[in-house]
Amino acid sequence: MTKPDPFRYFKTSREIIRLAVMLYVRFPLSLRNVEDLLHERGIDVSHEAIRFWWHRFGPMFAAEIRKRRIDGLKSSHWRWHLDEMFVKINGERHYLWRAVDHEGEVLESFVTKTRDKKSALKFLKKAMRKHGRPEVFVTDGLASYGAALKEVGAADRQETGRWLNNRAENSHLPFRRRERAMLRFRRMQSLQKFAAVHSSVYNHFNQERSLSTRPNFKLNRAAALAEWRGLGAA
Repeated sequence: MTKPDPFRYFKTSREIIRLAVMLYVRFPLSLRNVEDLLHERGIDVSHEAIRFWWHRFGPMFAAEIRKRRIDGLKSSHWRWHLDEMFVKINGERHYLWRAVDHEGEVLESFVTKTRDKKSALKFLKKAMRKHGRPEVFVTDGLASYGAALKEVGAADRQETGRWLNNRAENSHLPFRRRERAMLRFRRMQSLQKFAAVHSSVYNHFNQERSLSTRPNFKLNRAAALAEWRGLGAA
């Protein structure tokens, strides 16, 4: 049975839709910035059309990327770095919990209003349900992590210490740049949706430039772009 074509009823070509979604999610650009960039390439679309494409196709592309990476065993079970960052929604502080492996792969993002044991436990269970259980959990000194890990029987796998969690701290920076470009968020659902899609797209195009030679980096970048152009294919 063939999969239905998600672009079937759209007059705009699938190549333009993929390009618009990639520009908006991958780079710290506003919808109007993406509209201007496409206009320079001779593509006349409004920022509202780009917004619609992002809401319609962004989660679909992200889900396809996640499925391919999980099926390909590209996520690590060795060491996870857990950290939470605060995000303001309509002036109210919320928390974005994030799990990152030792190579900088963003494994999970989860938004809550609090950062207590209950929130940490929901975050851990969600991450382990998708990616299994790692050998080591690296966290900061937040007591909620210790209580949640004890609840799931992994208290002996926790590591805390100064600078140990720099991998998670550094992984926040690309999302912070996107947050500033979007002028913050207005709803928890919007934050959760964008964080999940952004992490998948970031993982897909993150080539660890400093760890590979220039020729290998160019090959990996071209392969990632070619794979992106095949997303949503019927």
